[in-house]
Amino acid sequence: MKSAGNLTREDGVTIAYRRTPGRAPGVVFLGGFRSDMNGTKALALEAHCRQVGRAYVRLDYRGHGESTGRFEDGTIGLWAGDAIGVLDAATEGPQILVGSSMGGWIMLLAALARPDRVAGLIGIAAAPDFTEDLIWARYPQAQRETIMREGVFLQPSEYDPNGYPITRGLIEDGRKHLVLRAPIDLGCPVRLLHGMHDPDVPWPTALRIAEGLKSDDVTVTLVKDGDHRLSRDQDITRICAAVDELG
Repeated sequence: MKSAGNLTREDGVTIAYRRTPGRAPGVVFLGGFRSDMNGTKALALEAHCRQVGRAYVRLDYRGHGESTGRFEDGTIGLWAGDAIGVLDAATEGPQILVGSSMGGWIMLLAALARPDRVAGLIGIAAAPDFTEDLIWARYPQAQRETIMREGVFLQPSEYDPNGYPITRGLIEDGRKHLVLRAPIDLGCPVRLLHGMHDPDVPWPTALRIAEGLKSDDVTVTLVKDGDHRLSRDQDITRICAAVDELG
């Protein structure tokens, strides 16, 4: 029976999650930037885990979905802390962390913080270091100056007509949590899935992650006609197969 839970963080923010009991290793789904735990992949993976009797948890970072807090106040460090808090409070034993887009960065940070709790990692269009490599590096000087002067820039997005607020705090905090500048000290099995038609996160990012990981058990699957979301039926099938392989 699925249960709803809330985790109150030290600063009073409440993190919402959903937990389905089952066998180990369980699965924890970590969504992307401005995504929530009711997305296509999160729900499809929950249904698969329930069908095979595997424990499963999905959550909303602060400022996302059903959790409290303002999105504009969120940072990579805070969102990783939210994920680690739920991992500690709502799961038992080894877990397979599944990270989508920004969730792939959160996944790596959580695994580095709790290596003994991780049975494996699955990245879906994983985007570690995106604040530096895919936002700041691409911004012209005028946008950089706006962020530094005003503290925020509204980034147009095809996923949100109102755009995404990119804050100075997000950029500066992201620099404290970069993982692709040095070897990634993780020895667990890792599966990386990435669409070659991804307009948001270039598919060579998956190769950078694979090269950086200390683990030798790393497989990269490039989906030639895949987009950033990888939410089609055939994509969901690949994700579920990766979970079953690691579990």
